[in-house]
This record gives sequence, structure tokens and C-alpha cells, in this order.
Amino acid sequence: MSALPTRIEKEVGRTLTPIEIASISAGREATLSRLLMLYIGTGLLFMLLPGTFLGVWNLLAISSHRSASIVSPAWIQAHGHAQIFGWIGSFILGIGFYSIPKLRRLNSFALSRVYAAWGLWTAGVSLHWLCTVYEWHWRILLPASAIFELTAFALFFVTVSGHRPQDSGKEKLDNWVFVVISGTIGLMLALLLNFGYSIYLGLHAASPEIPTIFDEKLLALETWGFLVPFVWGFSAKWLPVFLGLRPTYGKVLLGAVSVTFAGVVAEFINWTRLATMLLVIGVIMATVALRLFILPERPPKLKGVHSSFPFFVRLSYLWALVAALLGIWAAISTHDAHGIWGASRHALTVGFLAMMMFAIGQRVLPAFSGMKLLFSTKLMFASMALLTIGCLLRVGSEVLAYQGFFPSAWS
Repeated sequence: MSALPTRIEKEVGRTLTPIEIASISAGREATLSRLLMLYIGTGLLFMLLPGTFLGVWNLLAISSHRSASIVSPAWIQAHGHAQIFGWIGSFILGIGFYSIPKLRRLNSFALSRVYAAWGLWTAGVSLHWLCTVYEWHWRILLPASAIFELTAFALFFVTVSGHRPQDSGKEKLDNWVFVVISGTIGLMLALLLNFGYSIYLGLHAASPEIPTIFDEKLLALETWGFLVPFVWGFSAKWLPVFLGLRPTYGKVLLGAVSVTFAGVVAEFINWTRLATMLLVIGVIMATVALRLFILPERPPKLKGVHSSFPFFVRLSYLWALVAALLGIWAAISTHDAHGIWGASRHALTVGFLAMMMFAIGQRVLPAFSGMKLLFSTKLMFASMALLTIGCLLRVGSEVLAYQGFFPSAWS
């Protein structure tokens, strides 16, 4: 007998029939699907309101004054935190809670943890945004928001790692699991640094604004150390099935993660040029490991999604390479490279990370939410096409305008 019926019977306090066990298991599955949709819906709200809305507001001010210095760095940081942790972070936590125990065949866990983690995570990201933008009791609320986020992460970590697989004979973990674990470590480090610096700002700073030098290092950890390995790990698990790819070179992918982490470390010790070179190598290794641009082993599975799905997935990895190459350009530039750095960050966060959220999300979330179909595959294509055009305009104009190559690009 599996561990799940045993847990159910302990909770109920009596022996159950197979029909009763199946009914309770189905109810639990439905509840877990609703919880996943809660995380996804919350992430979309963060993306639309605190994230994108504030980002557009910032861009309108920058464009009208033709200067990035017109906008408070605290507002830009609030926008970034809402996008990275509020949107993509909520997506990752929700998908992780739902899929990792299933993929690793872990025993059942208390759903109350998922609710608690959602409440703490949402409160933490919301408080961070509010006290950064409005500076309302920020000396207390900023550290409090960091504590909420750390506690939510602890609940997530305990849930997805604190149970033994039902198949106890299978002790060796798949390579994609190690890649996801590396992303989890990156998230933990980012949250710890955010917590420590929030306390420092509360005690010593005049505003909740993180100094630019440290903010750039923290962004490198949040993106290349946390988000990118997470996406690579789930890519290794899902893309061979969805795109019909040949088996992933697991050791090469682990090497890509190691090289990328080395790049993040190099950034923290101010070896910026080495850091950017290592990130380029890491992206190339990951792309080779996933065998994205090699003739597939079989046709992609396109039922229920737009036929352009494989194209946009591959395009997202090209955006990751563009982001890394722009980083090298910015690092070796002899002039102020503020615009090139910004273009590099947006090529990564919008071109790679957001595109993978749009593509993979619309591929897996309908199944996770009860085998529902997309409302419209044409809208799926439109969303990915508009995201691509927007990213191209943003990355291109940021370089042309900020660096003074083509002043009209400010418009």
C-alpha cells in the first residue's frame, strides 16, 4: 500500500475502502490544482499592476525627460522586485508545489503549508513594493517583508525536499532535479541577502533604495543564480517531451549551471569582465545540453497549443545568449554603459524568462488545472509575438537612446 492512503486513513481515523481513498485523493488533487491557479493568478496580478504598470510609468517619465536619472532608483527596484519575485517567483513556487512532488513521486504533504506559503509570499512581496514606493514605515516593513518571503521559502523547501520518494529503491536523482536544486539555493541566497540588506537599510540608510553597485550584484544572483537554473531544470524535464528533442546531456547542463554560478561569484568580487564571459559560456553549454537546435528525435507535441510554440521556445534561448553577449559589451565598454546593462537585463528577464513563462506556462498549466484547453491558441501566438516585438523595441531602443547613438530612440 502506498504512503498516501496510510496518511489519509490516519487523518480520518479509520480504515477506508478503495473507493473512499480514490474519492479523497481526487478531492486533494482538485484542491492542489486550485492552489496552483491561486499562485498563477497572484503572479499575474503582480506582473500587471506593481510590475508592468510601474515599469510603464517609469518609462514614460524617462522618455519625456530623455534621462533615466529622472526616476527614483527605489521605484525601479520596486518594479524589478515585483516582476522577479511577485510574478515569476509566484509562478515557480506554485508550479514547484504542484509538480515536483509528483515528478519525484514524493509522499503526500499537508496542503495547509501551500496556503501558508502563498499568504506569506504574497504579503512579503506586497509589503516590499509598498514600502519601497511610498516609504511608509519602511524601516520596519522592509525587514518584515523579507522575513515573510524567507518563511514562505522555508515552507516550500521543507515541502518539496523533506519527504522520501514512494519508490525508496530509486535513490539516484535525475540531473534536472540537481539543476532545480541549484536554482533553489540561488533563491535562498538571494532572500538571505535581501533580508540582511533590508535590516542594514532600516538601521543606517535614509531611504529604502539599495545602492546601485550592490543592486547590480543582487540582480545577477536573482536572475542568473535563481531564475535561470530553475528554467533550465524544468526545460530539461519537459522540453524533450514537448519538442521531441533528443535526450539532454545531463552532465553538460550541470556544467552550465556551475559555470553560471561561477559567473555570479565573479560579479560579487568585482571581476565583471570574467563574470560576463562565464555567463556566455554557461548559456551556450545549456543550449547545447538541451539539444535545442539539433534535429529533433520526433515531432513536437502541439495538441492544444499554437504551432509556433517550438519556435518561441528556441527564440527565448537566443534571447538569453543576446543578454549574455550584451553583458560582455557593457563590461568592456570604456564609456558609461548604463543603457547596455539595462538592455542586457531586459533581454534576459523579458526575452528569455518571460517568454519561457508565456510558452511553457500555456503548455502545462491547462493540464495542471484539470486537463482544460486553452481559450484560444491564436491568443497564445499573439501574446508571444507581442512580447517578442516589445522586447526587441525595448532592448534596441535602450542601447540606442541611453548610449546616445540615436537620440530619437527616446521616443
